[in-house]
Amino acid sequence: MSFDFDAAVNAPFRMQPGLRRMADDALHLTPVGPGSRHQREKLAVLSTTPAQALQIAPGFDANPALHALAAHAAREHPAAFTWDGTRASAPALGVAVQGDRVEDLASGSFGLGDELGRCLRGLPAEWRLAGLLCLCFVEDFALVDAQTGTLPWLAVALPSHWAPIDKIGRHFREVHAPVADNALLVRASEHLMRMVCGPERWERFVWNVTRHPRLNAHPANVDHAPWPADAFADANAPLAWWRTERQSFISLPGETQAVFTIHVEIEPLATAIDSADRAARLRDAIATMSDAVLAYRSLSTVREPLLAWLAARAA
Repeated sequence: MSFDFDAAVNAPFRMQPGLRRMADDALHLTPVGPGSRHQREKLAVLSTTPAQALQIAPGFDANPALHALAAHAAREHPAAFTWDGTRASAPALGVAVQGDRVEDLASGSFGLGDELGRCLRGLPAEWRLAGLLCLCFVEDFALVDAQTGTLPWLAVALPSHWAPIDKIGRHFREVHAPVADNALLVRASEHLMRMVCGPERWERFVWNVTRHPRLNAHPANVDHAPWPADAFADANAPLAWWRTERQSFISLPGETQAVFTIHVEIEPLATAIDSADRAARLRDAIATMSDAVLAYRSLSTVREPLLAWLAARAA
């Protein structure tokens, strides 16, 4: 997994930017495995409800940023993605996009074999390159504009309990308004925007304990029922999942915009918290969350049984 547990899980818990410089050899993007869970869940969204994922501010021209992202992807992973300025190809996935034209290069590795091509042809022409990038890489993408302080373009198929349509075109302060204990984030917003669009490479990590097992946690697609009373009754297999994000920022030419990448992973909590040390660290982090943060993360009602489960695992 791309998530750095030791860097991300600390006590006392604080809502903060948590940016760190990327290692020199660290990459921003991760090619999907053909037929992998990320690809299948993204394919389902882009084939059936693409407006849930693909959003652009009125009048905004995303092509310069999108072409820069495609060029970056080709430099990082030339075997998985190629770009010559007009044509993008994903050889392992058997599909290419040039302008509004979708080419089937080979049969895919799952289903009928032509799902990716059919999905891309079903998208508006201006979204087909973005769609190919989404299906080719694990990461989702958002464009950060430091001059306006807004998110003018989003291609996010696997959001973590938020809807892209609610964030598009909004200022950084508005985007983070629902976040609990957000004062530090809001105060630092202008500085953060300039930092991530600048010449240095940055990443950060986000985590939560959730009862939702899918990568796609768009609010329209998740069950809003409360935690079950017996969620932590089975010490070996609690009804809980460990959801993480590794986020990074690809600065674009001109250093006024950056592509914000979001790499979501999810696994059973008992699998992720596989040592006494991890259990103790997570217990201490959750124990120091404010009531507002617990409510924001939907952990208020399950705080005590979760802490008890972690304490037993840390013993």
